[in-house]
Amino acid sequence: MCDLRRPAAGGMMDLAYVCEWEKWSKSTHCPSVPLACAWSCRNLIAFTMDLRSDDQDLTRMIHILDTEHPWDLHSIPSEHREAITCLEWDQSGSRLLSADADGQIKCWSMADHLANSWESSVGSLVEGDPIVALSWLHNGVKLALHVEKSGASSFGEKFSRVKFSPSLTLFGGKPMEGWIAVTVSGLVTVSLLKPSGQVLTSTESLCRLRGRVALADIAFTGGGNIVVATADGSSASPVQFYKVCVSVVSEKCRIDTEILPSLFMRCTTDLNRKDKFPAITHLKFLARDMSEQVLLCASSQTSSIVECWSLRKEGLPVNNIFQQISPVVGDKQPTILKWRILSATNDLDRVSAVALPKLPISLTNTDLKVASDTQFYPGLGLALAFHDGSVHIVHRLSLQTMAVFYSSAAPRPVDEPAMKRPRTAGPAVHLKAMQLSWTSLALVGIDNQGKLSVLRLSPSMGHPLEVGLALRHLLFLLEYCMVTGYDWWDILLHVQPSMVQSLVEKLHEEYTRQTAALQQVLSTRILAMKASLCKLSPCTVTRVCDYHTKLFLIAISSTLKSLLRPHFLNTPDKSPGDRLTEICTKITDVDIDKVMINLKTEEFVLDMNTLQALQQLLQWVGDFVLYLLASLPNQVPAPTWSPTSTWSPTS
Repeated sequence: MCDLRRPAAGGMMDLAYVCEWEKWSKSTHCPSVPLACAWSCRNLIAFTMDLRSDDQDLTRMIHILDTEHPWDLHSIPSEHREAITCLEWDQSGSRLLSADADGQIKCWSMADHLANSWESSVGSLVEGDPIVALSWLHNGVKLALHVEKSGASSFGEKFSRVKFSPSLTLFGGKPMEGWIAVTVSGLVTVSLLKPSGQVLTSTESLCRLRGRVALADIAFTGGGNIVVATADGSSASPVQFYKVCVSVVSEKCRIDTEILPSLFMRCTTDLNRKDKFPAITHLKFLARDMSEQVLLCASSQTSSIVECWSLRKEGLPVNNIFQQISPVVGDKQPTILKWRILSATNDLDRVSAVALPKLPISLTNTDLKVASDTQFYPGLGLALAFHDGSVHIVHRLSLQTMAVFYSSAAPRPVDEPAMKRPRTAGPAVHLKAMQLSWTSLALVGIDNQGKLSVLRLSPSMGHPLEVGLALRHLLFLLEYCMVTGYDWWDILLHVQPSMVQSLVEKLHEEYTRQTAALQQVLSTRILAMKASLCKLSPCTVTRVCDYHTKLFLIAISSTLKSLLRPHFLNTPDKSPGDRLTEICTKITDVDIDKVMINLKTEEFVLDMNTLQALQQLLQWVGDFVLYLLASLPNQVPAPTWSPTSTWSPTS
């Protein structure tokens, strides 16, 4: 059952829809089982359940949901021996990693590009060692969003490629695919996918003195290294950081580790709070490719505190005696890396889940000032879910509240202390796992009753924006999706019917400003984007069929052109299909024989079996073209007539 709700315009955060599955209503919940959730760039959500019954164990199943069609859920019998602990999509959104509490990792891929058909052919195993963190290796692709240049004509100025090295490269600099995982016993395991299909796997200790790892997260550096953060779950223990380098030596995977500076949470050094938050419950890097900033959450049975830390390079003071002995030291002061706290919250209600944004917004002071000046707020906030059922969006660095959503009907003041809130009769409904969409305009959460909720996050975050500025921000995000190839469903949640016409026109205008080569690459994406936008307004809904028809004809044209692969080419720089298109453009004569004179017939000779297989498609294309030509007069609007107009033969 899926409860679809019309979003209210102007809200900072509101409910889009809730999914509840009746066929699992007789199952019982297992609060001790963790939930995993992952949101792909194709707007597919993979998640797990904490439901068990006498007939089946749903904790070992992976569920795939398309956000645009939430009523159509596909469940994968993963064959994991224990409960699934981690899910991770790759950068293309077509492959999924799953890991369980027995150390088994599986790589799932779409069969025939269908979202309801998945198969697992490769994987790895660290037997009996639960996986606590999992990630794909970085492929070296990183974009930077330049919000201040949203008015520039070139997409290259708005979205620039950042120099970032892959975790591992093949011959010629091509990134090598694979994944990295951290186990509860302090092991790091890396699996590499060779082009031949072979999997190279290696396992190594993070450090010589191994200890229990209750929490871990993985990030990447621009130099191609990997940084792993670990905690044993106690706030009295340090949060450890390690640098991991992966290489291939003699056809074997090699892992080298190095200890980095560690930190103690500020709340443990404060005498007033020393024993108030005994456990570290959440450990996250602020971004996958930003290993210098980390978010920590310490909790008690009733409350939590969140801290944001940054790794900085600081000068090491040297005594004057050593400066006189070694002048070189005096010229260049030695530096060390130190973790410094950026911000911390007051006492909060107990945090149940954390979700971080994926939009590549830099967090330097300059970029934050630009975002403030341009009033561009997507990607600046992270989500915190609490045991009282509320969800807060807080600033990634200052941790100041930007938006609040309450699942219950009675909202409470944001600054009300957790200790003053009345206790409920039973455990409140709260989110156990959360994920933000790739544009940070939507949020998905799985609660402790097995329901899936999708929330809209306003691009303005409650700030009053002019209509033109709001349109410009939505257009900027649509362009970002068009350049990256990401799905834009979450952006459509915020498009009002009155905006559609302006967005389509401005999108087409920006598209025509690009180079011819880039326009050719983006030609099908902009058609699909226009079709999805026009569905949202009754004034433009009639165009949707035209856009889909054009997309279909482009696909047929590409298929037919790809079949023309003759042995001899008269024009090596052009394919036979391009040659035919050029001739048809130049010659406007309707006599087909005159057109055929300019063609080399040997370029269009196909195998008879291929022609027979395409007979029905060719017949359909011919009928469809004739239908379009016959319906052209109906597309021309009829001339308007008024009583004052006069008729003449020339009219």
